[in-house]
Formats: sequence, C-alpha cells, structure tokens
Amino acid sequence: MNDPLTLHATVALLEEVRATHFESGAPLLLRRGDTGTVVMLYDGDAYEVEFADRSGHTYAMLPLTANRLLLLRDVPERVSA
Repeated sequence: MNDPLTLHATVALLEEVRATHFESGAPLLLRRGDTGTVVMLYDGDAYEVEFADRSGHTYAMLPLTANRLLLLRDVPERVSA
C-alpha cells in the first residue's frame, strides 16, 4: 500500500488474521476483506484497527502493519487532464 493511513481511515484486510473477541476473549478469525477503522497511529508502519459489527459494537481491536491493509476510498481521486 502506497497511501499513508490517517486516523479514522476505513481499511480492509488483505489476509486472514487471528484475533480474540474484544470483550469475551474468544478466538476469532478475521477474513480477507473484513473492514475496520484506524483508531491509533503508531510510530513506523503500524496502526491500531478497530473491527465492529453493523450496530457499532467492537468485536476486535489489534495492531496491524500497512502491508496487511487496503485503504478504502469513498471519493474518486482527481487527475489533471
């Protein structure tokens, strides 16, 4: 990924990741394509990403490096003609 991630950026996983449930500690498998939100920027190339259900309840939060994430966009990039 070439674009730097910013706080509150929406990202998708590029690979499966093992995690534990945020509240219960139960083991989870996050799949490629699962989406999350960047909630903290660490020094270097790491980010804390929160994964939540459609109701907004967090089910996983974990540090991930940029090479495991795809930045999702909701507006097209402008180019000069």
